[in-house]
Amino acid sequence: MKIVKQYTVPTVLSIAGFDGSGGAGIQADTKTISALGCYAMNVLTALPIQNTQGVRNIYEIPTQAVREQLDAIFDDIYPDAIKIGMVHNIELVELISSYLKDYRGSIVFDPVMVSTSGHKLIHDDTIQACVDLLFPQTTIITPNLDEVSVLVGRTIDNVQEMEKAGVTLLEKGCQSVLIKGGHLQTSELTSLLFQQHASPLVFKSQKIDSKNTHGSGCSLSSAIASQLAQQSPLAEAVATALDYVHEAIKGSKNLVIGKGNGPLNHFHNPSKLIIHEMER
Repeated sequence: MKIVKQYTVPTVLSIAGFDGSGGAGIQADTKTISALGCYAMNVLTALPIQNTQGVRNIYEIPTQAVREQLDAIFDDIYPDAIKIGMVHNIELVELISSYLKDYRGSIVFDPVMVSTSGHKLIHDDTIQACVDLLFPQTTIITPNLDEVSVLVGRTIDNVQEMEKAGVTLLEKGCQSVLIKGGHLQTSELTSLLFQQHASPLVFKSQKIDSKNTHGSGCSLSSAIASQLAQQSPLAEAVATALDYVHEAIKGSKNLVIGKGNGPLNHFHNPSKLIIHEMER
């Protein structure tokens, strides 16, 4: 009797909001995860009405619907890694935290808290719930400078303040923190990775002159999750993900998609689906 080989693939679950224009949210996550050779799954947490010019409205997804989506995925395809994006109310924070308390895998949390125009997208009590419940459960959080400023209660706009803020966030119970430097007003961008009981790691890149950065934070966090699903060490996962997003921004700088801030070129150098032969 001929034995037919069977294969597995690295799986990544995105728990995040929607973007009908395709540049951010679960759409950016799915593109990124796929471009990096992993299999993407989604749980929808919110229905923003948005395009490249901004968010027009946000409709809530019932908490029970989110729970049932999680049930459907976990009953069938156990994710090797999870990316969490928009979680905009306390009930969702409590649900996701409780649901993942026994999860065996890496969790990347991109705390979507502030809009591009600087407005808070979630209330202070929800932010505190994220800090209390989700931060200790996640492998890494990936805030930008606006979000870090909200989390530490002061303006963070330079590398020296980023270094102080990273220590503060570790003290809040995070296992590790990547403070993204994409909003620095400098030609050279610096991102810092903080881990418990370790010195910060510094990642530098040249700033790309492009308005097509819509969904870059979503893409970075899902890229890190994709590398962690492949069992990469955290620092290596972060470095690879930062390089991926940098090249995706570079690959889209001359594209005209929409009237506002366009998306990244997620498929600038796509990988084939990674397959592993199953052990018998």
